[in-house]
Amino acid sequence: MSEKATKATESTETKPSILFIVGSLRKQSLNGQLAQVARTALGERATTSELAWADVPVFSQDIEFPAPEAVRRVRKAVADADALWIVSPEYNHGVPGGLKNLIDWLSRPVGPDEGAVIEGKVATVSSVAGSSCGRYAQAALLPTLDFLKLELAASPFTSVAFDREQFTTSTLAITEGLKADLAHQAAALLAKLDRA
Repeated sequence: MSEKATKATESTETKPSILFIVGSLRKQSLNGQLAQVARTALGERATTSELAWADVPVFSQDIEFPAPEAVRRVRKAVADADALWIVSPEYNHGVPGGLKNLIDWLSRPVGPDEGAVIEGKVATVSSVAGSSCGRYAQAALLPTLDFLKLELAASPFTSVAFDREQFTTSTLAITEGLKADLAHQAAALLAKLDRA
């Protein structure tokens, strides 16, 4: 292998992996669009992916062991990631039920001698919502993340308000200010990983 190829391989291997968890499953989700802008903000400094979790069933101890295949898949994705970037909408001043259900599955021990895959993960949070900018959803989410010992990056969470036009057109307004906020949040997340 050439020296150039070796350096390229080493560079790829040292990049942290960031897994995006988008709390809305809607195809044209504004939060999904925000996640895409955040992935761009990370650029070449990390490898990024988005968790596919639409088929995760409602949590029940009756089906916990052995866990359903969809649960095993999302647990592996979370376990393999160096950090999580949760992008959550706000439903009725709280976190979407589907997202909370996903976190409940991720919070459970994998087996008798194994802990939860989400515990202790480095993470950050962003939201697109109405006039609240998602502050109620974030406030509801934080106690859960704290209980699960997630290591939150020291940066203000990006919170975006959408107006009626954005909601009806399902198009997020991507401003320079939004890009700057996400760039700051991305830098803080990477810095937290460097210290972890």
